[in-house]
Amino acid sequence: MPYIEVNVFKGELSQAQKEAVIEKVTKAITDTTSDKLKDVTWVVIKEVESGSWGVGGKALGLADIKQLMQSW
Repeated sequence: MPYIEVNVFKGELSQAQKEAVIEKVTKAITDTTSDKLKDVTWVVIKEVESGSWGVGGKALGLADIKQLMQSW
């Protein structure tokens, strides 16, 4: 029984985006393994408070990530 945890900032994804992530991650697992796993594949989206996630010793927030994405 696959269990996949996806961590995102709180408010980063809309409900429709969460549903799409769950659907696509489940499909990736079943495409890679077996369709028989579809009904027992768990995908959990956990929302982390902005500022409660750190990279390189610095706490980051959703605004920081959005700013980084603009430079890509």
